[in-house]
Amino acid sequence: MTQRRWPLVAAIIAAAALLAVLPSRGQSEDEASAVRVINFPRTQRISGDVVITEPIRQASLISLPDIEVPPVKPADPRRLIAAGTITTDGFTGAILSLSVEARGQIVTPAEVGAILVPDEEPIIKVMEERGQLQFPLEVKAMPSAGALYFASEPARVVVGFPRYRVLIYNATGRTVTVSLFAYLTG
Repeated sequence: MTQRRWPLVAAIIAAAALLAVLPSRGQSEDEASAVRVINFPRTQRISGDVVITEPIRQASLISLPDIEVPPVKPADPRRLIAAGTITTDGFTGAILSLSVEARGQIVTPAEVGAILVPDEEPIIKVMEERGQLQFPLEVKAMPSAGALYFASEPARVVVGFPRYRVLIYNATGRTVTVSLFAYLTG
């Protein structure tokens, strides 16, 4: 072989190698692909079949609708209206939104809000015995004069506990119906 042919042969070999490592264009994205499972140390050992039957959820909406809230100011957390709990386990954040319907015309603008407190024994004990909120997440809505329906701006919060108690306050002086929406994100 002459010296002039070596660059041509090298180019052909490099092109063939490149074609061999490129993915096939004929394979559909919907077709099954082989997956390799690597076992971690004993605490995370995987055994048996690994099956995912549907897409893994990245977000979830939790609604607490139609909570009737009489006038109660947020100054003393022990008097706030308990509205249930929200489980946030597996999520790192949430977007909280509050929708309010007043049972009569609101004359003086005042807030209606939801406070989420971690549902952990020491934190609840401090709230119940001392009236202090630790690690609260809050969303609030302020009505315009004469409004019967109003809502909060969405509040993006960082979730730090697997479960929260929801407490509602209403400083308007009128009974209101509140709906809380928590869009949990990963």
